[in-house]
Amino acid sequence: MVSPRRCAIYTRKSSDEGLEQGFNSLDAQRESCEAYVKSQAAEGWRSLPAAYDDGGFSGGSMERPALKALLADIASGAIDIVVVYKVDRLTRSLSDFARIVEAFDRHDVSFVSVTQPFNTTTSMGRLTLNVLLSFAQFEREVTGERIRDKIAASKARGMWMGGVLPLGYDAPTDPQDRALQVNAAEAEIVRAIFSRYLELGSVHALERWLDESEIRSKAWTTRAGRPMGGLPFSRGALFHLLKNCTYVGNVPHKDRSYQGLHKPIVDHDVFEQVQRQLAAQAVRHRQRPLRVATMPLRGLIFDATGNPMTPSFTQKGGRSYRYYVSHPLLLGQRASRTDLIQRVSARLVEQKVGACMGHLAAGEGGAPEGALTRVELHPSTMQLVINLAAFFPMRGDPVEEVESLRGRLGAGGRIILEPGRADQARVTLLSRLKVGGGRVWFEGGASTRPPRPDPILIRGLQSAHRLAVAMGEGGLVGRPETIAPVSAPPDAFDRKKVRLAFLAPDIQRAILEGTHPPGLTLQGVLDADLPPSWALQRQMLGFPADRN
Repeated sequence: MVSPRRCAIYTRKSSDEGLEQGFNSLDAQRESCEAYVKSQAAEGWRSLPAAYDDGGFSGGSMERPALKALLADIASGAIDIVVVYKVDRLTRSLSDFARIVEAFDRHDVSFVSVTQPFNTTTSMGRLTLNVLLSFAQFEREVTGERIRDKIAASKARGMWMGGVLPLGYDAPTDPQDRALQVNAAEAEIVRAIFSRYLELGSVHALERWLDESEIRSKAWTTRAGRPMGGLPFSRGALFHLLKNCTYVGNVPHKDRSYQGLHKPIVDHDVFEQVQRQLAAQAVRHRQRPLRVATMPLRGLIFDATGNPMTPSFTQKGGRSYRYYVSHPLLLGQRASRTDLIQRVSARLVEQKVGACMGHLAAGEGGAPEGALTRVELHPSTMQLVINLAAFFPMRGDPVEEVESLRGRLGAGGRIILEPGRADQARVTLLSRLKVGGGRVWFEGGASTRPPRPDPILIRGLQSAHRLAVAMGEGGLVGRPETIAPVSAPPDAFDRKKVRLAFLAPDIQRAILEGTHPPGLTLQGVLDADLPPSWALQRQMLGFPADRN
């Protein structure tokens, strides 16, 4: 009796050309490998049904889905022999091949090439394979050099050699001359961008103008039919557009440019003025001291509407002042909300956050790395979202972990689990921010703050009762189970919002009077998985348990 040998067949093709055919290169490789395995049936060889096919993946990289699946199955002990049509189907890199063979040996897996009979279990077999792969890698590198040289020579002749089309041009219609074709409508937009930049003198202002004018980037469709582009311009994209010498009739290649076959759409003098202005601004920017590194909350701090707050600096009387400010593109949308925080002193916020994290760490050498994931500035509170795993490497019950942190924080705030996230908790500091005269500062404790009704939260509660009335519930406080499926609102957001009408009476009264816990927002209530129990509702939303 011969013990069975499980054979996995691996196939690969570098390009995706022809893969849509009924019988392609991958099928031909698999057919040859299956025939070879059948010839070894007397030795117990059997083909596994799983297909390890990498179509459109280069052999110079290990980032191939089928190869990863093959190595994972080898590690699990599900494969005895790997069969390929040729060695270079497995890899074209000598270093990658060494790692693959090492993984094969570690799990006692043999390697067989149908057209090149090698045995990797012997030292001579490994030597022969290494020599063969050295030539395969050499061939791949020479081919790459030939392609790069051809592209360089073609660009020197002014030809368009592919890539993402710049705004203002379409792909060449004649594959022989390979000259970009001017898109008249987009060309007008490009000329307007160049002239507007010279008027405004700032890429930031140009970005705002394009956004207000609803001018978007070039829209195009990939060969696979996936739409791309058509998005608002970012600052990086605008810098690239303003420096792109394609618009004056040149073809860029690395650090050089050549006279192109296509027509220019921007006047050469205008282009040179833009380059001089960009260079002057770059010099001024380099002369400023690098101070972003002194802003530890960059990327972590957000305003009450969820928009990021970015570092900002000013200098007065020889002294520098640091701030976190809301994004300038969004300030106009919030002009009517004077209570929202648009700028705050970085020193004040960082001191408050540092003190809070120090209490949570309980003197363990400061807060652990990755403990803070988000800081939010609301009109009456500052809230931190923390990663529980940073404080408790040996994860236990999240509720117990939050209780432990609540004991460390003491009376300085409250902590609850994030709705739907067992690995994060939200800390609401019991100190409020006061806005006045364009400044923001902290004062007092939340327990002494006057009632401050949240109009957004109140409107959400009123809308919930109107929905309940429309369903025939009379707008009365009750239990959400009383809603019949046939009478539930058809809109998913309305179905979520109507649950507010079934909050505990004391919670609804606190929302109307503005005596609810600091930091309670409409979005926070909607995101919470509200239970039918009023006691659990109070616990989830941070209300005292003895309210009536």
